[in-house]
Amino acid sequence: MPGQPRHLLRDDDLSPAEQAEVLALAAAMKAAPFEHRPLAGPQTVAMVFDKPTLRTQTSFAAGVAELGGHPMLVDGALAGIGVREPVADVARILGRQASAIAWRTFRQADLEEMAEHAGVPVVNALTDDFHPCQLLADLMTVLEHKPQLAGLTVAFFGDGACNMGSSWLLAGATAGMHVRISAPEGFTPPEEVFVRAREIAAGTGGSATWVADPKEAAAGADVVVTDTWVSMGKEEEAAARTEVFSPYAVTQALFETAKPEAIAMHCLPAYRGKEIAAEVLDGIQSVVWDEAENRRHAQKAVLTWLLSQSAGER
Repeated sequence: MPGQPRHLLRDDDLSPAEQAEVLALAAAMKAAPFEHRPLAGPQTVAMVFDKPTLRTQTSFAAGVAELGGHPMLVDGALAGIGVREPVADVARILGRQASAIAWRTFRQADLEEMAEHAGVPVVNALTDDFHPCQLLADLMTVLEHKPQLAGLTVAFFGDGACNMGSSWLLAGATAGMHVRISAPEGFTPPEEVFVRAREIAAGTGGSATWVADPKEAAAGADVVVTDTWVSMGKEEEAAARTEVFSPYAVTQALFETAKPEAIAMHCLPAYRGKEIAAEVLDGIQSVVWDEAENRRHAQKAVLTWLLSQSAGER
């Protein structure tokens, strides 16, 4: 019986060595965008979207095409995954039509069920719990501006309970970084994510902490990160969230508390004057546009790596 293919469902699906390998491959692919053609044929990659998308759809579509493949767009609303048909049935269908599946959806459990039944690599293109493709792009971007990841301090501000907070803990710990989550009480990452991040950090030299005071969290940071306060599906909470998270806004004054050579990051879409000041987002130390571009290169590397790891198991 063949084994199960490799998937990227959450950030700690990659070991420290594997994460470094994927990041190195992403950098090589950015330097020579058309030299790697593992999807020549073309092989198809199913891109399934249940949530609004811009960067994810465009970066996967462009990346799959550059790898020599065909990006097949699947409208989640039309497919009715989990409503019109069970997730497992959809997985079996897509797995016979595509060489890999990237799914942007809500429930992590649905993504895991897709991976269990698809028979091909499944990539988490965002769930409510984790956003590993974004983190690989973010780490790639940091490496373009810093000599190494290990030992750097990252401060994440705002809604620490969102998928980006959890992913920064896991991916940052895997890279040997010191990750500070600065968020109000009640909006911190799940305890099990902190536990897992600290387990990983024990082997990489990193750390994972919650720092309630934003000034304390920013002090001496190498990387300052934030995300929208109103994630998809929480729009009705916008006013209440603004009041809660306002003290955690990345203002110019807060950013200047970090190291002089710190970089500012945001996975976008950004709301200037709310979670981040326009002068920070559009300033010379902002790397948000590099981040957005690097989604393509990081996802190309992920797809290539997963397919190579799964080649003997299909």
